[in-house]
Amino acid sequence: MNIFSFNAGKSRQLGEFESLIGPHLLHLYQLAYRLTGRQTDAEDLVQDVVVKLLPRVKEMVAIEQLRPWLAKILYRKFVDHYRRNERSPVTLVPEMEELLENHIDETQFTPEADTENSLTQQHLKQALETLNQDQRTVVMLHDVEGYTLVELEVILDTPIGTLKSRLNRARGQLREYLEKK
Repeated sequence: MNIFSFNAGKSRQLGEFESLIGPHLLHLYQLAYRLTGRQTDAEDLVQDVVVKLLPRVKEMVAIEQLRPWLAKILYRKFVDHYRRNERSPVTLVPEMEELLENHIDETQFTPEADTENSLTQQHLKQALETLNQDQRTVVMLHDVEGYTLVELEVILDTPIGTLKSRLNRARGQLREYLEKK
């Protein structure tokens, strides 16, 4: 086997990988951002998933519904990162750029509708932060991303009854929190 045929095979495999995962990258990033809450962490998470999946092109071709499968891989990678960070004695200070991004400049939002929308988003974010990780994940995947409970059963590896219970409790807590605001 000469070097040119080897490189051609790798190139074909890379092209196939790009065609499989390309249509799902934006969705993966959005899901990662909702799970992590930070742009840089979401980008890192998606990159880790892509690197992990690169050698698994043949397996990916055989998968009928790639989007839920990719979401499951991303979620498991997120849980691994989350657990590793929870055990870490080091806590990093958020980057200054992120702090500036999250700062609201009130002069930009003069119409009442924009102000109301901004306040609602802040209240929702605060309400979501009151949920435990399992509840927040189910709400984000089901209510925001639109996954069905059957799909979540596969993605999260959790019985459907448990998912229904978590979703119901999470919605109740969100409702209770938002009624106070």
